[in-house]
Amino acid sequence: MRLRIKMLQFQGNSMRLAKSIGPFLRNLSASNTTLPVLTLFKKDPCPLCEEAKEVLKPYENRFILQEVDITLPENSTWYERYRLHIPVFHFNGQFLMMHRVNTSKLEKQLLKFEQQNAGD
Repeated sequence: MRLRIKMLQFQGNSMRLAKSIGPFLRNLSASNTTLPVLTLFKKDPCPLCEEAKEVLKPYENRFILQEVDITLPENSTWYERYRLHIPVFHFNGQFLMMHRVNTSKLEKQLLKFEQQNAGD
């Protein structure tokens, strides 16, 4: 019972955030892909975002990169949340890292995802 209450609280707090990224994830899941989605929350200009994308290049065949410009009106919730922290990365909709790419963290998530989906 306690777990369910916490889940409902989380769902309520994240509903606004889910609305702005939901269409991206729905489109990607409809494509029957077996790759995870790495979402990059960014704004323009953002030298750290460009640097982060360069660091990600060796991994680019292991995920789908979804870029979200937080300065667009439809992404105002993300702007309020991340405006001082970009770049920010989510892995399959869950926060992963911010400011710089942590390759060991990314590698760990990619391996975990690949191992879970090896039997599919």
